[in-house]
Amino acid sequence: MTKIIGITGGIASGKSTITAYLRQKGYQVIDADQVVHDLQTKGGKLYQALVNWLGTAVLNETGELNRPKLSQLIFSSSDNLAKSSQLQNTIIRQELENRRNQLAKTEEIFFMDIPLLIEQDYMDWFDEIWLIAVSPEIQIKRLKQRNGYSQEEAQQRLASQMSLQAKKAYANQVIDNNKTVEDMKMQVDSQLRRLQNE
Repeated sequence: MTKIIGITGGIASGKSTITAYLRQKGYQVIDADQVVHDLQTKGGKLYQALVNWLGTAVLNETGELNRPKLSQLIFSSSDNLAKSSQLQNTIIRQELENRRNQLAKTEEIFFMDIPLLIEQDYMDWFDEIWLIAVSPEIQIKRLKQRNGYSQEEAQQRLASQMSLQAKKAYANQVIDNNKTVEDMKMQVDSQLRRLQNE
């Protein structure tokens, strides 16, 4: 019986560190952000849908999506955000489902990293949901370092998301990522041992 584990968390909570570690341990991980990236490349399904909606203004000189411009347009109004979500979610969900069904044929345990797992209602896809939890202060600090955001921009991004506190109600396991990477890996290892023994 295949076990499918959903991984989620807020922005800058450390999901990519954990998924990289899981891959290192030999597990398959479907990364929703990577899937979106693939779909947004020139000629991809999402690329077409976004250009049809927003026009060629969202493209750069080589005809690829201009991500900063796209992000700016989408986050500029709640209407755009809602429309973008609806448009993208349908296409993304189909693609994620295809990839999930493929892996379920060959893997005993695999993971799907979906940042908006709860908000987009993917809960029933999984045997377990792991939440990567980190304090808002650390999220803001990482966003400023990693993305070069100002304090205000970082707070805005955080405010536009469901709080980690609210997400805890949906999680089967909470991985605390407020300390060191080593500490986080130890928590993941103990969860993996538990999964293999069940």
